[in-house]
Amino acid sequence: MPARSVIFRLLAAAPLCALCACATTAPAEAELGALRAELRTLRASQERLKERVERLEAHDTVARAGSASDSGAARPIPVKVEAAPAVALDATPELAVVKLKPRHDPAPRLPTAVAVTEPDDEQMEMFISPVADDASSGSASGAATMVASSDDSAGEEKDPDLLELEFDQGVSMLRTGNVEGGVERLARFAQANPRHPRADNALYFSGLGQIGLNDFKQAAKTFQRLIDSYPAGDAMLDGMLRLAECRMRLNQAADAKVLYTRVVTQFPGTAAATQAEQRLAALPQ
Repeated sequence: MPARSVIFRLLAAAPLCALCACATTAPAEAELGALRAELRTLRASQERLKERVERLEAHDTVARAGSASDSGAARPIPVKVEAAPAVALDATPELAVVKLKPRHDPAPRLPTAVAVTEPDDEQMEMFISPVADDASSGSASGAATMVASSDDSAGEEKDPDLLELEFDQGVSMLRTGNVEGGVERLARFAQANPRHPRADNALYFSGLGQIGLNDFKQAAKTFQRLIDSYPAGDAMLDGMLRLAECRMRLNQAADAKVLYTRVVTQFPGTAAATQAEQRLAALPQ
């Protein structure tokens, strides 16, 4: 009887023991997880301390080597040598791409445009400079010969080289002192060859020669013809300035002022416009 009661008591206490065991197992597992996490943290900290110690040792070794070299005692410095990675025999090496220039570079372009400028007043003085009578007579006879030859070949097409020669000879007559012959020669050239590239220049130099002869009225007509016939010629702007000068010499200041104003307003920024502004400023108000 007593034995049976003991057994019953043990059977009754078994569930209580199981409950106690379950109650104590959960905190133990939580504590075990916390210990494991702390252990991992300690290991990571240990690794960092180990790396730091290695770096400090390397710095200390370098510092000692430097001090030893300063003192004259050379000490070997341990150097870590890493083996080069193996390269496959069939691997293609990387090559830099280099662009080669041709052997013969093309020659640089040179400016070929030549600005055409008309002679100023000082340069025109040599056109009307006096020379000996024999030179004048010789130039006059040469001019007469050229005029005769020009009249003979009026019905034929002239050679461009001969036309250039005629123009140059007319200018040369002005330069050598035969102003009247040069004026006539250049006027005939412009009349006979109105489409020649030098026709406007022939009128311009003819007008300059007439100014040199103090024939301002005829010079004004010549420059007016130049402006009307060749508005796009390279001598047109200078012709307008010369025409205004003739107007001033003929006591026609109002007409001269109109011409100067036209040059300034229609052709700003040019050298002719700058001269026109200066002459406008010098005109009496």
